[in-house]
Amino acid sequence: MLVLLPPSEGKAAGGSGAPLKPEALSLPGLAAARAAVLEELVELCAGDEAAAREVLGLSEGLRGEVAKNVELRSAAARPAGEIYTGVLYDALGLADLTPAARKLAEDALLVFSGLWGAVRITDPIPSYRCSMGVKLPGLGALGAYWRGPMAEVMPGAAGEGLVLDLRSSAYASAWKPKGEVAGRTATVRVLHAQVVDGVEKRSVVSHFNKATKGRMVRDLLSAGAVPAGPAELVTALRDLGYVVEAEPPAKAGKAWSLDVVVTRIH
Repeated sequence: MLVLLPPSEGKAAGGSGAPLKPEALSLPGLAAARAAVLEELVELCAGDEAAAREVLGLSEGLRGEVAKNVELRSAAARPAGEIYTGVLYDALGLADLTPAARKLAEDALLVFSGLWGAVRITDPIPSYRCSMGVKLPGLGALGAYWRGPMAEVMPGAAGEGLVLDLRSSAYASAWKPKGEVAGRTATVRVLHAQVVDGVEKRSVVSHFNKATKGRMVRDLLSAGAVPAGPAELVTALRDLGYVVEAEPPAKAGKAWSLDVVVTRIH
């Protein structure tokens, strides 16, 4: 099983670990592309601060993020699973998983990134600010930039089992499963169901979409569930108490779309 996650906008400080060692990161086939993004990002942030903030989509109150990017090569690094914070990662709760669930998480979770392309939760990285929606002056839109490198490495990284794609649209733009891999890929939408005047109405949630996805992954890991494919994932989630609606794709080579329906938002 491979679980594709978005990163978080906010990130924990790098701490006191050793600096980044690019050659130690997972998916070494992305090394050249990572080096190019890192070089341009550092150069951008070392120049005009206002211009850098505009490119990165940062308010003046986040100017410290620009200075942080300047020091990326020498800043302390720590495992990506500790760097990424926010709603999904709070609900996932990597820090207090059982040893067995933690081992499964280390093997299964892959976090997409505008700067790194994708990293495992064990990969030591510094705290940074660079979303997939950024358009760097030299490399252009990062979502488009990463498509070529990711197309080279992801089919191998996907292995032969389920690919559970929980990325937001910006990060999904960097790699779209195709062919046989797409057939064993499942995307998930979280819907909030409530009855209004006797009629059930459903709406897509945002903040709680992330929380539900984090809890869902945690529950799968804690149960030791390793579904072989989308159909088995539906069964596993239902066994865990989730209300899941799904139908096989109409055409071969298309991903499954799963709706997880919740009645309480928390």
